[in-house]
Amino acid sequence: MNVDDIALSLARFAHGMKLEDVPPAVRERARHLMLDALGCGLAARGQDYAARLSDTVFDLGQETQGQAAVIGFGRRLAARDAALLNGLLCHGLDFDDTHMAGIAHLSVSVLPATMALGGRLDASGEHLLAAYIVGLECGARIAKCVRGGLTAQGFHPSAVVGAFASTLAAGRLMELDEAQLMSAQGIALSLASGPLEFLQTGAWTKRIHPGWAAQSGITAATMGKHRIPAPPAPYQGRFGLYSTFLSTELRAAVEPALAVAGLDQLSDPSAWELMDIAVKPYPMCHFAHAAIEGATRFHDQDIDPAQVARIDVFVPEGVVPTICEPEADKRRPQTDYDAKFSLPYSIACGLVLGRLGLEELRPERFSDPRLVAVMDKTHYTVDAESTFPRHYSSHVQLTMADGTTRMERVPINPGHAERPLPGERIVAKYRANATLHFGEAHAQAVLDAVMNLERHTVREMEALLGQEPK
Repeated sequence: MNVDDIALSLARFAHGMKLEDVPPAVRERARHLMLDALGCGLAARGQDYAARLSDTVFDLGQETQGQAAVIGFGRRLAARDAALLNGLLCHGLDFDDTHMAGIAHLSVSVLPATMALGGRLDASGEHLLAAYIVGLECGARIAKCVRGGLTAQGFHPSAVVGAFASTLAAGRLMELDEAQLMSAQGIALSLASGPLEFLQTGAWTKRIHPGWAAQSGITAATMGKHRIPAPPAPYQGRFGLYSTFLSTELRAAVEPALAVAGLDQLSDPSAWELMDIAVKPYPMCHFAHAAIEGATRFHDQDIDPAQVARIDVFVPEGVVPTICEPEADKRRPQTDYDAKFSLPYSIACGLVLGRLGLEELRPERFSDPRLVAVMDKTHYTVDAESTFPRHYSSHVQLTMADGTTRMERVPINPGHAERPLPGERIVAKYRANATLHFGEAHAQAVLDAVMNLERHTVREMEALLGQEPK
């Protein structure tokens, strides 16, 4: 029997990791990531997609007895339905964290899975934190060794890898043994999905992906608990993840050793992939963040956009299909999701407005003639020297009406582990998001609970989060 070394190593880690052995810096980072995801979920409460998709999930769950809380709602759902809805709420604004090298949003599948399951199991906050850390670390490692290949192949890593990450996190919370965790990972292989076709129209399907991964993780872990026979080589097998989800060319670039490197050296915070998960400063595709910063620098220099004849943005080849092409469509976003994945719109907001927040994603903004004029001047060029996917770099060059050029280089995107947002800025972002529809006292109560998670239970967390806006 061909047993997968990656699956076995991750099963052993998920089963054997002790929270007390996790460095304090890693535990604090995990709490900040959790807080950031919850803030994104609370901010989504007033969005049209949140209303319509929540109606859909409540419709699906109407015949079940509610067990788990939903962020920002007073109604409860069965655990898997709650995980689905919480995942799409936390990810829907595309403002949630990203593991850089893996190009994966992990918190928005792992946290919904562990919270929904943790409430049902009456788990402690300590157990929730341990499971969350397991899910993030394992997911980041599974994604990292693909070296951007899933995105290049047309799959959303957050969806595909999120199913495995959520499975391992749920399995940890359920206290599965190594054999059960192996079975669970094999089952997750059959549940992982998520194509990038939404990019063609700005469709809402991307928002569903992390919640579906969370739901799949609970399902796979539960099947593993009952020792359902499953493929023992879910990653490296003949028809495993790295074979069936990647072309022959992309498969050749996979480095399986990256998935397990340093698992025996985790007393050092730098050995944790979790520490390379970046918090977003902008509610946009992470690929555009360096470009936004470069354009904003020009705004801060009082550059008059009317005096700019042409804008060239140097980007990694790997981001072109996501934020640059088709070029004509990227210059004319029609929906907020179109805008989130538009390099020209990112540049226009940075240069003209000097900012890009949730307010700039309202559809009425897209027809602003000042922004349209800049989008029409924006072009992209592949930067062959980019360190992508380690960094999501961009360099922005302006050619002025008099023929002179000016360049702003951003080799490391803001929020990256090498340029991290400090804890106080993450908290400030959380507060801004959490108070869009909820009061200051509610936001503070959630903040206190997350930052002191070991003193609370998951059910106490659910009671706070499962409230309607006032």
